[in-house]
Amino acid sequence: MRKLGFKQYRFNWEEGTDFLVILGGVFLQALAMRLFLIPANLASGGVAGLAQIINHYTNFPIGVMVIIGNIPLFILGWRYLGGFRFGLRTIFAVVLFSIFVDGLMWILPSNGLTSDLLLNALYGGVISGIGYGLVYRAKGTSGGSDILGRILNHWRGISISQSYLLTDAGVMLLAGLSFSWENALYAIVSLYISGLAAEATLEGSNVVRTVMIITDQPDSIRLRIINELERGVTVMPAVGGYSGAMKSMLYCVLSRSEVSQIKALVRETDPAAFVVIGQAYEAIGEGFKRLE
Repeated sequence: MRKLGFKQYRFNWEEGTDFLVILGGVFLQALAMRLFLIPANLASGGVAGLAQIINHYTNFPIGVMVIIGNIPLFILGWRYLGGFRFGLRTIFAVVLFSIFVDGLMWILPSNGLTSDLLLNALYGGVISGIGYGLVYRAKGTSGGSDILGRILNHWRGISISQSYLLTDAGVMLLAGLSFSWENALYAIVSLYISGLAAEATLEGSNVVRTVMIITDQPDSIRLRIINELERGVTVMPAVGGYSGAMKSMLYCVLSRSEVSQIKALVRETDPAAFVVIGQAYEAIGEGFKRLE
């Protein structure tokens, strides 16, 4: 990856939009911390979770500790972060998150909205996950585990997901010793939900279905898909592994709502057809999302 230096960096409207999205994302993360995770003693993982644990014993501001904890990680990870643009977004996200976390303390109720651990874990996970997803969509990072995960991946070949598991597992262990093991277990639930919410926010609602149809009547099914569903179809030759017979395989991509229609269409045209329906995260091109 070619890194963008300071001299080559040019701010534009797209950059401005990304920074606004990052601002909204880190605000949601801070809101989830102050309303649900911190009052319930649910560690959020990464540097922020470690700051929560230290704050529990010292009352030192969490936001300030997040900035301090990210400085050595940022120095180590600068060369792996994609240059000036990526580094700038990371600094922007970390500093704003720290300001919001400490600033919201004076506005929001110190006891949060509820004392129920499950509700705090659920809502804290969902809201913070949406925040993380927005930051990732804007091509940014929230620092902490993100940076450390990339460093471990580069130095030791450890996958990003395993890196997150290692770093967050260490924080959860400390949380169990500091708060309670019940709180640590709920914090793990919150982390899992946060990951799901972040993925859903990052990927959007563009999940589509892929359909493979092996049939002796490819032309009839192909024409019905084109005319009735108005979807494109790719026709490929196929050979039966057991029989050695030549068949045709149709491949097409549909929305979720069209799955029942294509099953009915195939059943009416060739009841003996073999149909496989899969899932794809995103479809880009004619009939779906534009390639940008």
